Amino acid sequence: MRRLLVPACLVSVLLLSTYLPVHTQSTAPVVVVETLKGMIEITTVPDEAPRSVAHFVALAKRGFYRGHRFHWVQPGVVQAGDPLSRDLTKQKDWGTGGSGPRLSSKGLGFFEPPKRTFDRGIVGLAYRPNYKPESADSMFFILTAPNPALNGKYVVLGRVTKGMNVVDKIAIQDLIKNVTVR
Repeated sequence: MRRLLVPACLVSVLLLSTYLPVHTQSTAPVVVVETLKGMIEITTVPDEAPRSVAHFVALAKRGFYRGHRFHWVQPGVVQAGDPLSRDLTKQKDWGTGGSGPRLSSKGLGFFEPPKRTFDRGIVGLAYRPNYKPESADSMFFILTAPNPALNGKYVVLGRVTKGMNVVDKIAIQDLIKNVTVR
């Protein structure tokens, strides 16, 4: 009799588990950018741009962005991610560096078309003017205003979920003290 109870209980558990709702929590990495003006939290979208987000997160985890400066600040957008920005004497070259050998831009070699529109708070993967989206590497931008002209042209890495007030205060040469991932 006991031998029949154990298999019957297992069958019951298995049958019930197929009908119970599954509760999952988002496992999207959150990239935390610590600046002199405060913290910026970026919730990534690995389900929309898995390879690009993985590259961005890997760079953040290895400390690549530590000591960078925001090298391009215009109305509606701030940009960072060029290792040349660590050196104030190389300011004329800011926006040309990357994560490759000798700080060269190596380009990811692929493009993951965005599913979102470029609204305030969107974080995108930047590439140089007159280049293709596949040439994007380590530079990222944060929109402080909507920019529909970018729709379909840049990879969306995520969205600022905390600290847009900090992003609004960013000026050219502002320092990134540290970047962590949780």
